[in-house]
Amino acid sequence: MQEKERISSILSERKLICDGAFGTYYASRYATQELPEKSNLLHPERVLQIHEEYIQAGADIIRTNTYACNTSNLESMEQVEACIKAGYDLAKQAAHHAMRNGREEVLVAADIGPIPARRSEDRQAIKQEYLKICEIFKEQGAGLFIFETFSDLEDILPAISAVGKDSFVLVQFAMSQFGYSGSGLSGRKLFAEAGKNEWIDAVGFNCGVGPGHMNRILKQIDNTFNKFISALPNAGYPHQASSRMTFSDRNILYFQEKVCEIGQEKADIVGGCCGTTPEYIKSLADKMDRTPRPFRQDGEQESTVCMEKTSHAFFRGKEGKKLIAVELAPPLGSDDEKMMDAAHLLIESGVDVLTFPDSPSGRTRADSILMAEKVYHETKIPVMPHICCRDKNAIAMRSQLLGAQINGIYNFLVITGDPIPSVERSQVRSVFNFDSVGLMQMMSDMNEEQFQRNPITYGGAINQGRRNLEVEIGRVKRKMEMGAEFFLTQPVSTGDSAERLRRVKMETGARILCGIMPFVSLKNALFMKNEMSGIDVDDEVLARFHENMTKEEGEQAGVQLARDMIALTKDFADGYYFSFPFNRVYLLREILKDSLI
Repeated sequence: MQEKERISSILSERKLICDGAFGTYYASRYATQELPEKSNLLHPERVLQIHEEYIQAGADIIRTNTYACNTSNLESMEQVEACIKAGYDLAKQAAHHAMRNGREEVLVAADIGPIPARRSEDRQAIKQEYLKICEIFKEQGAGLFIFETFSDLEDILPAISAVGKDSFVLVQFAMSQFGYSGSGLSGRKLFAEAGKNEWIDAVGFNCGVGPGHMNRILKQIDNTFNKFISALPNAGYPHQASSRMTFSDRNILYFQEKVCEIGQEKADIVGGCCGTTPEYIKSLADKMDRTPRPFRQDGEQESTVCMEKTSHAFFRGKEGKKLIAVELAPPLGSDDEKMMDAAHLLIESGVDVLTFPDSPSGRTRADSILMAEKVYHETKIPVMPHICCRDKNAIAMRSQLLGAQINGIYNFLVITGDPIPSVERSQVRSVFNFDSVGLMQMMSDMNEEQFQRNPITYGGAINQGRRNLEVEIGRVKRKMEMGAEFFLTQPVSTGDSAERLRRVKMETGARILCGIMPFVSLKNALFMKNEMSGIDVDDEVLARFHENMTKEEGEQAGVQLARDMIALTKDFADGYYFSFPFNRVYLLREILKDSLI
């Protein structure tokens, strides 16, 4: 019988208790901050003794001391392999020794933790490393895999597919006390994604929260896919002592009570994470009711509450109309007079939405959401702030979106964000918890969890000038899968740019607002050509301008350029996204005269 079926059979007969936190227990026991995983090679007797203590406390599952065995924490893949092999062997020794002394079978789980991604281009290499780690475990005979403390599934899916055919796979997510992972996804969303994966046998949570908060998070989960459930909370919340994070051991009875309650209502596997010592596990083993949790019968439905939704999309009810978006750049300082003048000038222009960039080029401007809020309340024109992933982590972004919802802001353009200028990087750090696709996934999740009545509408950007257009088309499709309902493009200034967008439209069917930037002078055009990435300005465009043009002549040349680009794209564009140099929005009326669109 394969381990997948065998362990599933055991869980159908009784609940299992997992061990506690190897890392924090090791650190407290030996008063060290060294990486515990290195002890598999340097101090194997310590590792073996800790495993034996957890088994003697009553653990049915022990996790190998390999959580941080990856090339981010160890010097090479050769050392990773050596630590994994030694760690698995030590755990098996402890389990066999216990069973020889009359203990019921102790399961050994291959323990795998997250590999930090320093740059977005590391992701493929990280996926390959997870595959290699799983391959090493399989060679040692592992049939139970625990992927723990993850914030989403993306990087581990190939590894899960590789081992999940015959091995039992448990995936555990780390949550905040508010029920969201580091990727900004709710426990409900993560549970649903894991539930749909055929190779995942059990889903649960570990780390991040104490037993009370984990109990509350699990109460919100509907196990619609009938997966086994695990719950391994922290002992509580840590406190700082002599530059080390430590946990109190005074709450063992509280931990026991809450985790037993979780086991009674939701979980099939319980245990502990950070701060949980053998004493915590013994308290569970002494009191835990091992009666298996009944699974929902086929055809039994979860009760759902349907909630009427109100769409606030800026394009709602405008089918067949060419949409008009106008960008207003928030000020660099605190004086917003020019921008507000531009906004008021557009009140009678038929604009469908005003959009506000989020510190483009990595240079500080007034906050896009706050600026949008002020303009909306003064003009009543629908507004759409940009929100980028560069400056805020998932907590701050979620907070911003909640505040925007409260203040009636429902439309957003989601972008990854320009990098911080190199001259400022020594003082300013990017965050990049995720890219625009990841942020869209978070926003989709918030629509399901918090904004059911008034869902937010969001779209993405298209860079039709990307060298490999296939990559850009793939990203557009991915964004649409994440709920993007419209796209704003980089400015179209050439026929080639227009044709590339036509292809994007044909292959994706996306709602596209073509970017239009009416340059107003040769100096302006040259600046955009040489200083701004993604804006295509060729010699033919430059030839429309000359050095001795008056302001009026330069503006007329820009108006004509805009009208020509509209003519090139009118047959496929769903609308236009105007960005006027120096907020010269009065040019819009001239561009659109004679019912051009």
